[in-house]
Parts: sequence; C-alpha cells; structure tokens
Amino acid sequence: MIPNNTLKNVYLNRTAAFLPNAPVGNDTIEAVLGMAGELPSRVRRMILRSNGIQTRHYAIDPDSRRATHTNAELAAEAVRRLFAQGIEPEDITSLSCATSYPDQTMPGHGVMVHGLLEMPSCEVLSMAGVCAAGMAAMKHAYNAVRTGEHAHAVAVASENASAVMRGEVFQHETDHKKLENASPEIGFEKDFLRWMLSDGAGAAYLSDRPNSDGLSLKIRWIELLSYANEMPPCMYAGAEFRDGVFEGWKHADPEYSRRHSLMAVKQDVKLLNENIVRYTVEKPLAQIAAKHGIRADEIDWFLPHYSSGFFRDRLSDGLKNIGFEIPQEKWFTNLYTKGNTGSASIYIILEEFMRTFPLERGQKVLCYVPESGRFSTCFMLLEAV
Repeated sequence: MIPNNTLKNVYLNRTAAFLPNAPVGNDTIEAVLGMAGELPSRVRRMILRSNGIQTRHYAIDPDSRRATHTNAELAAEAVRRLFAQGIEPEDITSLSCATSYPDQTMPGHGVMVHGLLEMPSCEVLSMAGVCAAGMAAMKHAYNAVRTGEHAHAVAVASENASAVMRGEVFQHETDHKKLENASPEIGFEKDFLRWMLSDGAGAAYLSDRPNSDGLSLKIRWIELLSYANEMPPCMYAGAEFRDGVFEGWKHADPEYSRRHSLMAVKQDVKLLNENIVRYTVEKPLAQIAAKHGIRADEIDWFLPHYSSGFFRDRLSDGLKNIGFEIPQEKWFTNLYTKGNTGSASIYIILEEFMRTFPLERGQKVLCYVPESGRFSTCFMLLEAV
C-alpha cells in the first residue's frame, strides 16, 4: 500500500460529451428504431410515461435507418471534444475506456478507441460491465494520477445501445413465432429496454494540478461496490436463464440463439424494482458515509444517474431511510433530455453540470451511479476548487 503522504491530489478539469444526430422525440422513436415483428410495441407508451424521457439520441440516420457511428467512434468523438478545449493529446499517457456493449468481442474496446484518435502510444484499458463500468474507468484514471504514475489521464464511456435494439435484431425471433402461429411480439424483458436506452459518449480529463483559471473539481474519493455475492444477474446480454441456469452465448446452439434474440439486452424488471434501491443506495451509502465521515448536510449538489424517472422518488425514500436525505432541489440530472446512456450517463450529466452551474469554492458534489447488471454501485465525492 502506498502511504497517503505520497499520494497526489487529483482534479477533474475538463469534461466533454457527444450525442449523435438530432434529438429523437417520443412520437418518432419507433420509426427510428423500427418495429419488432412489424407490429407497434404494446408497452412503448407505458414505458415512456414511466421513465419521463422526452428526447434522446441514436447513432441512426432517421431517413435511411443506417448506423451513423460505431461505439468506438462515439467514444473517440467525445475525446476529440476534450482535445478541442486545449488539452494536448501528447500529454495524455493513460486512456481508460468503458462501455456496456462494445462493437466486437476482440480486440478490446479501449484499443479500438485509441486507434481512432490522433494521439501517441499510451496506456490503454478497456472496462466492461454496465453503468458502473464508466466509473471503473474514472477510478482507474483517478488512481493513475493519484499514485504519480501519470500526470494526465482521460476516462471515456460510450454506449451504442441502438445497434442491438433495432427492429431487425429481433427478426429471427419474430419470424419463428409467426411460423408457430404465435403473435410476433418480443418479451417484455427485451421490449422494456428498447424505450429506456440510448446512445452517447462522455469523457473526462484528470490531472495532478487544477486548472490555472476557472473551475476544477477535486476528486475526494471514488467508491465502487458489488453485491454479486448476494444477487443474481438482473440485466444481461449474450446470455439467458435456461432451467434456472445462467448460460452464456458460447454454450448455446446457434439456431436457439437466433430464435431467442440471445444477444439482445434483457432486464428482469421484478428483480430490479425489488432490489435496486436497497443494493445501490441503502446498503452501500450507509457504509461509505461511515467510512468517510460525511453527512447529507455537507452535500451541496447531488448528481444521480437513475435509469428512469420512476425511480426518482424511490431513490429519495432510500436516502431518507438511512438518514442521508438530500433535498431534491439539490439534485441535477439530464435524463429527460439526453436519455439513459448507461455507463456514459454520469459523464454527460457532469459535462452539462460543470458548464451551466455556478459552483462556488468548497462546494461538494456527490455523484451516484447504480448498476443492475448484478447489482453494483458507485459513489464519487467532488469538491469545487
């Protein structure tokens, strides 16, 4: 263990975001994604009312319905927007890249992003997972600078969810149902997420010294916790439960995989609703607050990444239950206008927050990123300097 007196302070100095193409409203969302089984979704309106999202972005041309960006291209564009703010690419010696669903299984997502950027050779890491993967990338960048191994690091998270939510993805499944004279509808656990997830990327530049002028956010700490030792998979792709056994795509028959849209993203909504607040707020935050000796009244701003407006009041109740109530007037999210971009969401929230909110020296910002993949969570405390 490195002694604390040799560790450096770490500052989040710049953020950038990239959201592809024009915003897509609720009335045109199904035209852009396409219908599964050539039938309108029966749950779309209900899900959209519940999540409260009004606009989001897709890496899809709305006219041709062709993809406009890969996942790696979204990430690279966010990093380029960091460089456009005056950061020199040759100064960056550590690049951490996160996503829930990369463009390929090999090579790693990180090196694919690096390959698109005009920057020198550097340390590159690929972080896998779901929403918390973005904060795993942030934590690596933080530790890279904190230990003194690197003076400048970039963390980037990106999602191209639309690539696995287009109507065509479910063609084999719906065609097979038609052959069996069944309604060509996909299961709720898949259709639910088509109206929840969207595309985008965000990047953050970390350094061992604050900006010479303007705002910097000193990273006080980042805490990541997994409860996979207690909980089963809840959100997954490339796998499913068969006869109570969680089976990955490598062990599934190819024809079965096509008929069941095995590579599509799925969510156990009941398991999510019953456990997300307990396992990503109540249990971990009580432990983290005790560890760092922080109180709710010390928090000036709360930046939560929740997947749906449905969870806003439940999150508030969870904070109250552990004596860590943060009034909702101190909350900031752009879920309703930018959509749920998974691991990139907290970066996209931070970019708008740092650009639009007049922070004062010493104010503390608490970020919260839950993950329902197998129930993980992250909290990060920032201080304006």
